[in-house]
Amino acid sequence: MSPPPGRGDSRREVTTGRFSRLIERVRSGTLVRGVHGRPAVLVEVIVLLLGFLFFTYFHGLAGKDAASATANALALQSVERALHLDIEQLANEWLTEHPALIQPAVYYYRLYYVVLVGVLLWVFIRHADVYIKVRRTLLAIIVLVLPVFWALPMSPPRFALPGVVDIIAQYDILGSHPSPGTGSGQNVYSAMPSLHVGWSAWCAYAVWSALRASHPRLALLSWVFPLGMVADVLVTGNHYVLDIVGSGVLLVASIAAASVWGRLVERRRRARSRIRA
Repeated sequence: MSPPPGRGDSRREVTTGRFSRLIERVRSGTLVRGVHGRPAVLVEVIVLLLGFLFFTYFHGLAGKDAASATANALALQSVERALHLDIEQLANEWLTEHPALIQPAVYYYRLYYVVLVGVLLWVFIRHADVYIKVRRTLLAIIVLVLPVFWALPMSPPRFALPGVVDIIAQYDILGSHPSPGTGSGQNVYSAMPSLHVGWSAWCAYAVWSALRASHPRLALLSWVFPLGMVADVLVTGNHYVLDIVGSGVLLVASIAAASVWGRLVERRRRARSRIRA
């Protein structure tokens, strides 16, 4: 005959039961269903991770034709000269003449991902009302930019303009910067449009969307970040002026696509509600 359970066993059972209920609440609430108007954390992580992997894979496959990338870069330079916008070499020379600014420029170029992730988390946690809209815009950027990279490979100024110093390659804080023929697996011919400017502009758009109603002046201040990136990609020899214009077009198109996406989702929800009623 087995002895009756002691107090220790009862306490362990109670603790185990509480822990199981807590895990179930987290799993069914925050992770799977979402709470307080926010989407489910687990779902968002999966969606964003899949989006990142999708972009990384297809971006790496594009832009392998060096001849086309060079020809497109020469054509773009001709257009810029005709429009008197060919300032890339002068901007690069200015940075080389101010060596104290080189390392800050490299940090600005490399670490903008930290800002992007930070903005995404901040909007998710503090401004759930606009999160879905800005997340859809972010995913739209990924989807819309890839066909451009495939159809229009573009050599950046650091490859295509004689005399332009590859600042990032010489002072890279990550230790390496992909170059043609290195076999790095990265797409080095995706200058048009500039995603550094595009992602930075998305950060500003997300902050502006979150703050424009409550703090309009602070919301406008967020656009300083992409303006700084515009200057950075020019002086480091990574993009042309028209690449930056292309980034603006990409953001506007992505905002429009996200808006259409939202209307379609809302229309589907209404249709389902009518069917259930």
